[in-house]
Amino acid sequence: MFAKRLLAVLVPAILASTAAHAGIALIGKGTLSGTDLSGLTNTLEDGAAANILGGMGSAIAWAGGSTFLLTPDRGPNASTWNAAVDNTTSWIPRYQTIDLGLGGATFSTGSIATLTPTLSATTLLSSASALNYGSAPVLTGTSGQNYFTGRSDAFDAGLSTNNSNARFDPEGIRVTADGKSVYITDEYGPYIYRFDRATGERTGVITLPEKFAAPNLSALGDTEIAGNTVGRVANKGMEGLAITPDGKTLVGIMQSPLAQDGGTSGSTVRIVTVDLATGQVTHEYAYQLDNIGTAAKPKYPSISEIVAINDHEFLIDERDGKGLGDDSKAVVKRIYKIDLAGAQDVGSLTGESALAPKAVAKTLFVDLVALLKANGYTDRTIPAKIEGLAFGPDVLVDGVLQHTLIVVNDNDFLDTTTVQGAPTANPNQFLVFGVSSDLIPTYDAQRIPEPATLALAALGLSGFMLRRKRN
Repeated sequence: MFAKRLLAVLVPAILASTAAHAGIALIGKGTLSGTDLSGLTNTLEDGAAANILGGMGSAIAWAGGSTFLLTPDRGPNASTWNAAVDNTTSWIPRYQTIDLGLGGATFSTGSIATLTPTLSATTLLSSASALNYGSAPVLTGTSGQNYFTGRSDAFDAGLSTNNSNARFDPEGIRVTADGKSVYITDEYGPYIYRFDRATGERTGVITLPEKFAAPNLSALGDTEIAGNTVGRVANKGMEGLAITPDGKTLVGIMQSPLAQDGGTSGSTVRIVTVDLATGQVTHEYAYQLDNIGTAAKPKYPSISEIVAINDHEFLIDERDGKGLGDDSKAVVKRIYKIDLAGAQDVGSLTGESALAPKAVAKTLFVDLVALLKANGYTDRTIPAKIEGLAFGPDVLVDGVLQHTLIVVNDNDFLDTTTVQGAPTANPNQFLVFGVSSDLIPTYDAQRIPEPATLALAALGLSGFMLRRKRN
């Protein structure tokens, strides 16, 4: 009788776990650490090197071939050098250009290929116009650049969406259809900025509706949260960014509900769509989180990323903050699929009770905890902050063409951490998953030029557009 009851519990759980990652398999992984190619030689306020290569998994974007762009967030701030600025430093926001090494790898569902990512460039983010540094150090370049900074006190009075403020906390990145620019979202504003891919200079600003702005700013996140009843919650701004395959629309998603929608104890976050031809926000949609806590004891998951399957279907990453890097047990790392076709616009609505009934339907695409544990990871070795998602080039897996989904972690610039009292490696990890075409039959590859084509274009030669082969 006990055995029957045990089977009645275990069998559905096993079947659910299997269904959660049917059609998707871990086929490759790699790590990268060291210093970047920024050329910076100074030391940050907390003692970290200004050219430390870490935290890259805040966002990842496919840039053609085996090339990807990755951005850290606001820089190393795990020390206690200055609590008055939340221990943030004069880190210059940047993105790293990396070849993931997919071209020379052989993939099989029976093994996990070891990839060797290589860094080819580091691009610092700057503005041609002057920026408000507040009480933070001014960061300028020899060629007139005004660099953005991770310091939380680099702002002027007024709304948090003032695009002259120097503080910048990158969280999402996508490449434009011509391959010459990148769009990056952040948490401080929230902002959506366009940067020249070659120079890192800001070339455009997309202004979000005022409802997303916090009116009372502080260098301390907790003080800023306490001082606002509207706008984005401090350190939980626009976390994810997608671009439709045709390059015409951006889709951004907040990490947490706006203050007026319940804040960290709310259930429903906002998705915005932006028409890149006009730079205008065209729609707002609601997305409901899985596990909501209370104001006194907020729970994860929160949103980390969104990536386009086609012009109306998207994958969204919900996660807790537990696992490797937190010395705790990972529980929630789930990727959901949504379809915005027919979803209800919530731009005119305010409050959790109004938004929740309008939330877009979602289905589980893959349970990463279950999948990674099936591949030898444990509750404590699964990266705590799995934050970046990007589709990559199609590859042959057991001789069959499959899509690739790349998942990366933010290691908070800490290459080592502690797991149950023992020092443990905690590198920037690149996890490559093979996705069968029947799992996402409506998949449409992003159209961006091959890196070699961009080089030819720079010389005034014609190139061709890459569009990955579809099954």
